[in-house]
Amino acid sequence: MTNYGICELSLVPVRKQPSEQSEMINQLIFGDTIIIEDNEKQWYLIKTVHDMYEGWIDKKQIKIISESEFKSLSNEVSFYLSDVYGIARNNSGKSINLVLGTRLPNYRDNSISISGINYNIECNTIDNSRPVNSDIIVETAIQYLGAPYLWGGRSPFGIDCSGFVQVVFGMFGIHLKRDAHLQAESGTTINFINETLPGDIAFFDNSEGRITHVGIIIGDKQIIHASGEVRIDRIDHQGIYNEIDKKYTHNLRIIKRLL
Repeated sequence: MTNYGICELSLVPVRKQPSEQSEMINQLIFGDTIIIEDNEKQWYLIKTVHDMYEGWIDKKQIKIISESEFKSLSNEVSFYLSDVYGIARNNSGKSINLVLGTRLPNYRDNSISISGINYNIECNTIDNSRPVNSDIIVETAIQYLGAPYLWGGRSPFGIDCSGFVQVVFGMFGIHLKRDAHLQAESGTTINFINETLPGDIAFFDNSEGRITHVGIIIGDKQIIHASGEVRIDRIDHQGIYNEIDKKYTHNLRIIKRLL
C-alpha cells in the first residue's frame, strides 16, 4: 500500500542515508507533497512529487495524508508565497514561519488548510496558473539575492544553484528536476550568447565535462546564480566572470530556453 505525506514544517532536511549524520541532499518546503517508498526505524525513504527526487527524512518531520487528500492537492491550482518571509497561524495559536517558494495547500482568501486544520496566513501570494514571462522570473530570482549557498538548500536562508533555479521556475508551474545536469535536458537550446533573453538558463561544466552549475540570465550580459551566495555576475561566451576576483569562475556549456 502506497502512503503519502505533506511537509507541515518550514523546512525539512532530506538526507542521502537514514541518519542524522548523513549529508543533506535536498529540502522539503512547507506544502511539498511526497510519496513514501520505504521505511527504516525512524526514517522514511521518500520521493518528492514535483520532481521525483529520492531521499530519507525523519518520520517525525512529515504529516501522513490520505490518498484522496493527496490527489486533491495534486490536482489543485497551486498558490505560492511570493514574499521572502511569511507566517501561518492556526486556531490553536501554533505559528509556522514560511519562506519564499512555499506552496500554500488549499489556499482561499488568506487561509490554507491541511487535513482539516486551517491556518491564516500573512503574506503575498502568486498562483501558477497565471501567464508567466521573463520579467516575473527575473523579479522573483532577484528576491533571493544574498541568500547563502547551502548544498541541498531550497530557501532564501540557504540554497544551492539547482535548487535556486528549480524553486524560481516551479512557482510558475515550470517543474524542473533537482540536479543541474538533469535540468539541462529541458527546454530549447540557444546556440549563441548574444541570442539569449532574460529568463534563459545557462549551464556550466567542470574539467571532466560534467554539468555542475546553473543560473538564470537576467539580461545586459548578466546572470544570477548561487555561488557562495546568490549573486549577479557577468556572463559571456566563455562563462561567468567575477569582476571582484578578476577571473572566470564557471565554464559555459549550454543555454536553454523554457519560456
